[in-house]
Amino acid sequence: MTTRIGVVGAGMMGSEIALIFALAGNDVLLTDQNVEAARAAIGRLEGVLDRGIGRGLFSEADKGRALGHLRAAESLEAFADRELVVEAVFEDQEIKQAVFRRLDGILGAEAIIASNTSTIPISTLASAVSAGRQTRFLGTHFFSPVHRMKLVEVIPGFDTTDEVITQVMDLCREAGKEPIRVKDVPGFAVNRVLHAFLIEAVKLVEEGVATPEDIDKACRLGLGHPMGPFELMDVVTNSLSLQAQEIMHDAYGERFRPASLLKQKVAAGHVGRKAGRGWKIYSPTR
Repeated sequence: MTTRIGVVGAGMMGSEIALIFALAGNDVLLTDQNVEAARAAIGRLEGVLDRGIGRGLFSEADKGRALGHLRAAESLEAFADRELVVEAVFEDQEIKQAVFRRLDGILGAEAIIASNTSTIPISTLASAVSAGRQTRFLGTHFFSPVHRMKLVEVIPGFDTTDEVITQVMDLCREAGKEPIRVKDVPGFAVNRVLHAFLIEAVKLVEEGVATPEDIDKACRLGLGHPMGPFELMDVVTNSLSLQAQEIMHDAYGERFRPASLLKQKVAAGHVGRKAGRGWKIYSPTR
């Protein structure tokens, strides 16, 4: 059955969340600060689909279905008929809660709001909406690249109903994902494991135990990881990694204190691939 879905935030995460729901045949609206940004994101998704066709991930029929079910929205007001809205804006509590307050006044009473936050507790974010909406508010933490990564962490808030949790997990499964239910704590499950690993990897470099390149190689060949920790940080950005670690450091204390070298990298502007420099230097064509 087709579900009317909206996605707020047309960056890499938001646009690919919109893509996987459109591929499943849902009616999807994508919005950002302006409609031009949303349209540009849909244009980038055509490239994702074309590359996926070349790798056997998608078919031409998949491309036609996805683009046929995905539209750019002029503003949040276009979301009035949406049954589920997924927020995927910048990982900042105030920015996210401002979006939720607006959505709460636009959406119908039965609509569900889901946040793609990777670290901020869901019940904290849900405090921005009315008491009735808090029963229909939860977290859906997707993983990048969304069109390939199967996992979704589904995180209920204090007041989220079981019916809403089941409904959202079913929608994720219909979109080809494997949802797991996770308790509402800072960092949830995966990021707590991941960032303990990333912090230790950076400390190994600080101590001169091995280079970033060799640690990446060791994790690929010795642990079977698809990419090493420094490759991963360069993709997701060092600044986002630092932000996540600072949130968890506040919540859990010393075990999540960010390494000094990561702070230096971010302060120097070495935030990763999109900046042309992170743990390695990237050519402008990459």
